[in-house]
Amino acid sequence: MTRDEPAPVGVPHAGTPTGAPDLAGLLVRAARGDESAFAQLYDATAARAYGLALRVVRNPAQAEEITQESYLDIWRQASRYDAGRGSALSWMLTIVHRRAVDRVRAAEAETRRETAYEERNRPVSHDTTAEAAHASLDAHRVRTALAGLTPIQREAVELAYLGGYTHTEVASMLDLPVGTAKTRIRDGLIRLRDVMDVGGAR
Repeated sequence: MTRDEPAPVGVPHAGTPTGAPDLAGLLVRAARGDESAFAQLYDATAARAYGLALRVVRNPAQAEEITQESYLDIWRQASRYDAGRGSALSWMLTIVHRRAVDRVRAAEAETRRETAYEERNRPVSHDTTAEAAHASLDAHRVRTALAGLTPIQREAVELAYLGGYTHTEVASMLDLPVGTAKTRIRDGLIRLRDVMDVGGAR
């Protein structure tokens, strides 16, 4: 078994433990090639990872695939984890969320390709063209605004509004008091609104 291929792990189920005494320590050990530590890390967090993936893609089979792919990424990238930039769980869930969003975007791109011919040949009014241009501009502004948030603000806002989690769930996933999670989300939304207002005024 190579460093790039940890022992196979199963699909998370309702009985999977959701807590661990030292996730950061397990990540450090996994980064050194400790497969036992990686297995413990998986057992402690897989249910949450699967739940996040399922919330984004809304397809159990795809959520299972994303979970497995994400843990391979976590195994390979464990040495990049920096405890100074956030909890081990939030770092792992960020990888899962990115994988899930990429899967959704890929599916959307495929759908766009399948309908491209029809769209090109459909009569388009001036109003429809203007609406499409406006929507594209708004999407660009949102991406730009998110990039302007601090990492901790962006993390909380993305989990709450892209992942669909409640404030309490976000607090649990980021190992934070509920009040702190609410503050991060609130501050992130205020910053998001301010950046978008500035962009829209140009």
